Amino acid sequence: MRMYLLSAGAGLLVGVVYSLLQVRSPAPPLVALVGLLGILVGEQIVPLGKQMIAGLSPAAAWAEAKCAPHLFGALPGRRAPSDDSPSHENARP
Repeated sequence: MRMYLLSAGAGLLVGVVYSLLQVRSPAPPLVALVGLLGILVGEQIVPLGKQMIAGLSPAAAWAEAKCAPHLFGALPGRRAPSDDSPSHENARP
């Protein structure tokens, strides 16, 4: 949760600086968010495609390429897996 608050605080600070300099933000917020989503999804096309070319189904390719952890990161309220759990390989460095 701390990461989200820091991110919101940084965005707020940039917004205040833009306002003081009387500069408009580079893109409307919704357009910027849709663009960021496109970047995140686009980053997954090559690894997903490689897994599918290797013969995996789309669902298996999604899991093997670890797309969900990259797209969503650590969600609020979730604990990182411990080193002794079997899913520790899926944790981001």
